[in-house]
Amino acid sequence: MTTPFPYESGAAQGSFPPPECPAHGLGIGPGGLRRFYGPEAERDPHGLYEKLRAEHGTVAPVLLHGDVPAWLVLGHSENLHMTRTPSQFSRDSRRWRALQDGSVAPDHPLAPIFTWQPICVFADGATHERQRGAVTDSMGRIDTRGVRRHVNRYSNRLVNDFCQEGRVDLVGQFAERLPMMVMCAIIGMPEEYNDRMVQAARDMTRGTATAVASNAYVLEALTRLVQRRRREPADDFATWLIEHPARMNDQEVSEHLRLILIASYEATANLIANVLRMVLTDPRFRARLSGGHMTVPEAVEQTLWDEPPFTAVFGRWAVGDTELGGKQIKAGDALIVGIAPANTDPVVRPDLNADMAGNRAHLAFSGGPHECPGQDIGRAIADVGVDALLMRLPDLELAVDESELQWVGNIMGRHLVELPADFAARAPQDDREPPSMGKPNTQRQDWEVQSTVRHTAPTPGRPPAPAPAPATTGAAAMTAIVDETGNAPAAQSAVGHIPQQRGRSAPARLWRVVSRWWSGD
Repeated sequence: MTTPFPYESGAAQGSFPPPECPAHGLGIGPGGLRRFYGPEAERDPHGLYEKLRAEHGTVAPVLLHGDVPAWLVLGHSENLHMTRTPSQFSRDSRRWRALQDGSVAPDHPLAPIFTWQPICVFADGATHERQRGAVTDSMGRIDTRGVRRHVNRYSNRLVNDFCQEGRVDLVGQFAERLPMMVMCAIIGMPEEYNDRMVQAARDMTRGTATAVASNAYVLEALTRLVQRRRREPADDFATWLIEHPARMNDQEVSEHLRLILIASYEATANLIANVLRMVLTDPRFRARLSGGHMTVPEAVEQTLWDEPPFTAVFGRWAVGDTELGGKQIKAGDALIVGIAPANTDPVVRPDLNADMAGNRAHLAFSGGPHECPGQDIGRAIADVGVDALLMRLPDLELAVDESELQWVGNIMGRHLVELPADFAARAPQDDREPPSMGKPNTQRQDWEVQSTVRHTAPTPGRPPAPAPAPATTGAAAMTAIVDETGNAPAAQSAVGHIPQQRGRSAPARLWRVVSRWWSGD
């Protein structure tokens, strides 16, 4: 049965608290609908998803900021259908009935997210293909090897800033800074990288009172870049967009640069922080990574399943009356792509502890024609950044109890406020030349991390008394060969010991044994 929205006939009536009322801090709003914002949603989003799934199934009615109604899609297959069927679920926010009737004001906290702009995110059909083509073609011109070298160099530069201290906040001093440094360089404005740019990028998606001002700050910087690149082309992403045959105007270029910068930054910063949190708090995860049973890219992919950087994406808008997940969706209704709940849908993932290695069916980057085009760049920044950090600081340990970690949430996701870690202080390294990126996986021992669980070495047992060695003749003598150090044969030394390599005189020793056997001695 469909739960009616407050503005629909049959909805519960009564006096609703104004947006600034403290009652908005409660998880239940008008009509008995759950709020997709506020303390409950921020504190325990996964718990909220499961409540909604139990109450409504795969598609649930929720309330956005200001108690504006929307649909949250929880099911994996339902999300795929919605994202892959733009003829039914459009990205054009101008279709939103709440905008048309004035229920949502232009200064709404989520305005930076849903306000229509002339970019591919809000377009369908031919317009989307033209603009998206310019973005994907320009993405294809990015030198992935060059990006990895930049990531390695910037990572080491960031580590140099705190490596002598012995303590670091891995969120504020690494995860939030590395993606912005790299993305500013890719786009073509490394000079714009600063603390304010980092904070503005984070603030504009939180639905705060300052989100609109933060959005304006970022857009001004990108507008200056576009004007400069019109006059002075360079080998960077901004120039490629300007020169693309799609012939984007200045506003289109600026808005697409903003989309790429913010989406790539937010997703990658959260992804790096989440991977590092797993390393520091999950002994099993850390042991697999340290022992070589899981590579850093595999660790990143597992994290995309368990803790995706974007938990939800707003939004889609119904083109006409339709049905989804057994719910009657009306034309102009808003829908939210539920990334995190889709990744934990019991239909596709009945065991949340199962290893998802090699499985990329998650929706961390959404799906359909609007699937994130920069996901490979985000993966590269996370892979190389985490690897470079662990190479430099293999002894990282969580500096506080895991229960003390705090999160900040918004409609699109949540991220760690801090991730404090301790390590042995050490001297900075030369970051003028990035380290080699060609080390094989067999060299993982160079940066193996230690488990947060302290283990006591087992006491070796008393070895058994050696049995008398039988006389050896013929080919049987070959099994009794020992190395020049006097070690027992491998079958005996394998218990509690790592077999040593044969000495340099081993070939001569072998030849003498064979000669004696041949001569009958």
